[in-house]
Amino acid sequence: MIRMGVWSVCYFAFYLAQQIAELMAPLLLILGLGWYILPHIVNAITTSAASADPQARDVMNHVAGTLPTHLQIGSHLITPGSLIFDGILLMAVAAIGATLSALAARNM
Repeated sequence: MIRMGVWSVCYFAFYLAQQIAELMAPLLLILGLGWYILPHIVNAITTSAASADPQARDVMNHVAGTLPTHLQIGSHLITPGSLIFDGILLMAVAAIGATLSALAARNM
């Protein structure tokens, strides 16, 4: 009875970690990729709009200059690369959680 209780708690913990990782991984990947690509798109539009109205060019340059390259939240430095890496890391956590929850279910 104790053995089954221990494996049930392990199964719950691994399955919960898997579900959270599966939820957060795509979100972090999409945010990181979008944040990485957006400045390149804005710069491409700005350089192609050189023949455009000078006022529109100034607005585009202002928008391109206001896009942050990193965020400092407390002691955490967040960059597009770190979001992408964290998303991939969460995919690995989801795979490990699925494997461990399957092993725990087999031992129950």
